[in-house]
Amino acid sequence: MTTAPHLHASDDPEFVRVPAVTYASIAGSGSPGTDEFYRKMALLGDVARQITGDKGPVIEIQYWYPEGSTPVEIGDFYTVNPVPSLIYRVLAAIPDTTTIEDLTAVRVRAASSADRNNDAIELHTTPEQDVVQVMHHGPFSEEFATLERLGALAQKRRVHRSGPHLEIHLDGFTRQTPQDRLRTILRDPVAAD
Repeated sequence: MTTAPHLHASDDPEFVRVPAVTYASIAGSGSPGTDEFYRKMALLGDVARQITGDKGPVIEIQYWYPEGSTPVEIGDFYTVNPVPSLIYRVLAAIPDTTTIEDLTAVRVRAASSADRNNDAIELHTTPEQDVVQVMHHGPFSEEFATLERLGALAQKRRVHRSGPHLEIHLDGFTRQTPQDRLRTILRDPVAAD
């Protein structure tokens, strides 16, 4: 099996192995695109900039549905259950030597205007794993067709989604950002049927 770098995907759906990654993370729930969603993205971006020194850290988001929801696969991820029921985790990759104490200190230094006392910023790690993935170009509203193509590859390879759906936003965005040139890696961990 091919091993792919964490921040790379082909324009054609592919079945690859990706490395383990350590993240700063903040949890949320509800539809993407809400004020709260964008606030959490801004907060995590401010914290990640302090840790990594990157001016524009790559923001990633894991999505899944609550226990008891109708099971979904890759191609129908956003079409079976109500999108407002989503649970998500906003992520920014950080060095794997980062401790929770480091995160706490960096959060204070970041002094983000998006910070709220009830926000829990945590360490989160994804393991080295097999995934299906593809690069999506353009608006988020057009991901359905891209996910159908990705789901078709999973069916062909006889694998199914085995964890949260991941979107890796290679280009920073806000509510006002035109979406026609955005690049988003759509990635799903998979296991054999």
